[in-house]
Amino acid sequence: MTFDLTEMLQDWDYKPGQVVARRFQGKDGEKIQLRVDLGILQMNVLGRPDGKKPMGYESWFHFYRKRSEQASTSADSENPDFALGSEECGRLQQESIQYHHRYICFFQLKDYEAVERDCIRNLEVFSFVDRFAESDDLSWSVVQFTPQLTMMRTRARGEARLQESDRDAALIAIEAGITELAEFYRDHEREELIEQSGEILSLRGWLDEIRRKPPQNEIERLRFALAEAIRIEDYETAAEVRDQLRKLQASES
Repeated sequence: MTFDLTEMLQDWDYKPGQVVARRFQGKDGEKIQLRVDLGILQMNVLGRPDGKKPMGYESWFHFYRKRSEQASTSADSENPDFALGSEECGRLQQESIQYHHRYICFFQLKDYEAVERDCIRNLEVFSFVDRFAESDDLSWSVVQFTPQLTMMRTRARGEARLQESDRDAALIAIEAGITELAEFYRDHEREELIEQSGEILSLRGWLDEIRRKPPQNEIERLRFALAEAIRIEDYETAAEVRDQLRKLQASES
């Protein structure tokens, strides 16, 4: 048995600035590998990426969430209200980084449903920390990464709609993500960061790029024409285009 990874690394080049990932069936389930500059990160496709079971639970998040539920229903006066200290928040943040690595890989592999699954999971963790952290500063140390997470979930939703040639739905998803990001900054009294947000600027740029790009096929062209007819309230044309779209979709199914 050899522990030397040299041969594996030589056969799989690292590309600076790019996410290089692959998916395969391992001995105990499906795996994802991410090529990094000094080696390879390997993650499980399902559950906690490293496969560990903290305190017998699927993740630290599951464990702390269960404790919070038990504290809220406990009749024991000696049991204090549940709160997350620096150690607990640190564990949750470190665990969320594992899921971050995995959804970045899923995005590169075009598994947008899995991207959304892991993003929603981390957003639930951030909301949990925001609710139970012992201090606002401790909460913000974790919650501050919400914009990046929201942007990734929005990109996954938009790309999934584009894969279906539904440009209108993609535009709606991106606009919803931008609105959600702005609301996040307002809710946390950081409204001045809205115009400076790299995530918002990135999504706005992508939105403009899609709007300028001509339709790629007939279905996309008809969907675009339908959205435009509805926008200018030309409902007669909209009805005609909708009929054409339904016939074309039926013929391709």
